[in-house]
Amino acid sequence: MDKIRIQDLEVFANHGVFPEETALGQKFLVSAELYTDTRQAGKTDELEYSIHYGLVCQEITKYMKEHTSRLIEAAAEGLARQLLLSWPLLKGIRLEIKKPWAPVGLPLKTVSVEIERSWHRAYVAVGSNMGDRRAHIENGLRVVEADPAVRIVKRSELLETEPYGGVAEGAFLNGCLELETLLTPTELLDLLHEAENSEGRVRTVRWGSRTLDLDILFYDDEILDAPELVVPHPEIEKRAFVLEPLAQIAPYKRHPVSGKRVFELLCALKGEE
Repeated sequence: MDKIRIQDLEVFANHGVFPEETALGQKFLVSAELYTDTRQAGKTDELEYSIHYGLVCQEITKYMKEHTSRLIEAAAEGLARQLLLSWPLLKGIRLEIKKPWAPVGLPLKTVSVEIERSWHRAYVAVGSNMGDRRAHIENGLRVVEADPAVRIVKRSELLETEPYGGVAEGAFLNGCLELETLLTPTELLDLLHEAENSEGRVRTVRWGSRTLDLDILFYDDEILDAPELVVPHPEIEKRAFVLEPLAQIAPYKRHPVSGKRVFELLCALKGEE
């Protein structure tokens, strides 16, 4: 990925733990590497295809002055999020905030925090088999979309399928989503649970009936194995009701463990060549 670099932008702002820091203010140096695709801008010589680094510098200055934090870690986190939400062509950012006048009582050149944040691509399965199934799904997705750190890029059709696991009663509506998100996998999981809870989801019986079910299938090409979340979803290869709608929106997405593409997994499940 190409990048535009801003080095040591000076900003006088009022961040700090001590009262004199927030009252009197001090100098900060902000550096940023903006990850974007500059090819179209390079071919056309038109600014609309790139990121206006002058305006980015103004936005950094404005944010640092108007959003006071006790910690430069918080300032960096908030600033990175602000820039990623403000600039559609910005795919990721490496951000460093230096504090050259850090009050530590010892001689030093500077203290700094450096973070890297970016948009991630996730695939989510959706399902419902209770009440007004379509309404439960649409209401839940409105909760997801209300978070500015999530963008729904693609939606599959909703397919009617038979229950899986022999417990639930009544046919499901199932589909899949492609998302862009600034959230971590666990933060995204929390948001999906919030959407499920908004529709009265009750977790009592595995594979039972539910008003709304939202499962993370893939998150970039990450492989996670934690008590609260396993990614890729361990049941993908066994579930036609997941693979069929997923194949509508991402047939060539490759499973990071097996290496097989979604359409290949679906064909294998159906016994097709």
